[in-house]
Amino acid sequence: MSIHFEVKRSIQVSAQNAYKGLIDLDSAKDWMNGLVGIEREDSGPLKVGSHWKETRKMFGKEASEHFEVVELDEPNKIVLRCDGTKGTTGKGEFIFTYIIVPTGDASEVTLLGEIKGLTGFSKWFGKMMAGAFKKACAKDLDALINYLEECKQ
Repeated sequence: MSIHFEVKRSIQVSAQNAYKGLIDLDSAKDWMNGLVGIEREDSGPLKVGSHWKETRKMFGKEASEHFEVVELDEPNKIVLRCDGTKGTTGKGEFIFTYIIVPTGDASEVTLLGEIKGLTGFSKWFGKMMAGAFKKACAKDLDALINYLEECKQ
């Protein structure tokens, strides 16, 4: 059984610029709250199969998670996978699908989140934490949007 959530936002930049902002790991240090660092396992532009480790400070401790690009459809869709078994959480699989729709000079970004592979207590706890996880993802998306809209001016 999977846990699903959705976050939808309007952004005052083109779909192309929203797409580029979502895959620009180098600029994450300028907007991502608590970011300690991102370690790429490859170089150059992100592509399907690209991997990285993202470390953040959360609740006073560093937490790392491993991400992989699963799908890129420029400028419409980005799918990222986080393998929880390789990171601090130690469990689960987290899928983040970003759908970008142009709306004139602006765009709408929808983040579809899915948490899979939790069992036992972590499954029960995961359901309890789904709201907090959605809020954290929304906060990240809002921070990125603010950054991109400020850069546009």
